[in-house]
Amino acid sequence: MTIAPERPPLTTGAAHDRPSVGERRRTTGGLRATDVYATLGAGAASVALTWLLFDRLLPFSGAVGFVLVAYALFLGLYALLVSFDEGGPAVRDRFASVVVRTAGIVLVAVLVFVVAFTLWEGREALVHLNFFTEDMSLAGPLEPLDVGGVLHAVVGTLEQILIALTLTVPTGVLCAVFLSEVPGAFARLVRTIVEAMTALPSIVAGLFIYATVILALGVERSGLAASLALSVMMLPIIIRAADVVIRLVPGTLREASYAMGSSRWRTVWHVVLPTARSGLTTAVILGTARGVGETSPVLLTAGFTAELNALPTSGPQVSLPLATFELVKSPEPNMIARGFGTAAVLMLLVLVLFVVARIVGGRGPGQLTKRQEHRRVLASRRDAERMAGRLPAPAPVRRPTRSTP
Repeated sequence: MTIAPERPPLTTGAAHDRPSVGERRRTTGGLRATDVYATLGAGAASVALTWLLFDRLLPFSGAVGFVLVAYALFLGLYALLVSFDEGGPAVRDRFASVVVRTAGIVLVAVLVFVVAFTLWEGREALVHLNFFTEDMSLAGPLEPLDVGGVLHAVVGTLEQILIALTLTVPTGVLCAVFLSEVPGAFARLVRTIVEAMTALPSIVAGLFIYATVILALGVERSGLAASLALSVMMLPIIIRAADVVIRLVPGTLREASYAMGSSRWRTVWHVVLPTARSGLTTAVILGTARGVGETSPVLLTAGFTAELNALPTSGPQVSLPLATFELVKSPEPNMIARGFGTAAVLMLLVLVLFVVARIVGGRGPGQLTKRQEHRRVLASRRDAERMAGRLPAPAPVRRPTRSTP
């Protein structure tokens, strides 16, 4: 009696492609020791050569020139050091990588410097509670920092930007949907106008609202007029960014919706817009960032006031950028400190708006909130009960009977 050898189990091609347990996966990226040594060596050598050129050989001076020459020497020396171990394509790749990374470091450093400088210059005003709870109606140029604040500017900025968002978000998203879902000659004309309005100077938008709304219609200078001017600035930004995001939605999703019998606008409402929700949030953030920092349109359409005006439909109203501009013009140190403190409050307000926008619309496609998931579960249960009620009742099972002889 012989025992047949055991056959190996049948496996698919995908199983053969999987790495074994002991196999070490190869990485194509990451930081290597040679890259670190080349970067440090090129940096030290560039600084030493630049010092030698500026201090001993050539009549150069200035911090900006020193940094530029040192950076140019750093790139050249880094490419030279990498070429000792790598070929031409690898040298170009490493060179491009170091340029991109150093540019990112410079941008982050500039951002940190701007934020830190603003907070440092406004530190004397930010430590006072009245700076956040009072206006400037009782604070003159020579008043100490424990008198007056920027409450009127915070209220004005919030009201103006919220009114502008109420006008621009639905209008901008609707226009973007039209441009992407209804192609044609008119859509191309609208897209051209939107792209041209993206580079519109802010002073032109303020003059447009001033001429049409204030002079022609007789509306007084107010926060509402400033909101209209900000809307003119924000609308093309939101339309352009939303149009790009909506066009990135895969066409297969639209085709699947059409195959199920949905109309075009139902597909847009239930498929396209939920899929592009995160990108639309980014478009709104970009538009808000453009409008919240404008100064000249607010000055033309809302004027300037040192008192709190919570009614945006009448009377002059000030915003945080405009208050910063007016405060830093003063030669008094206390007013300059208030101006930098106002700029710090503006940055904090922008950060809060950014976080709120990300929380509200930052979810990816298919990600539901707890309340939405609960509603979906209840709807599924109701559908199951309704379908169970439509099924016919099962026929009674008849047991076979024994026949007696």
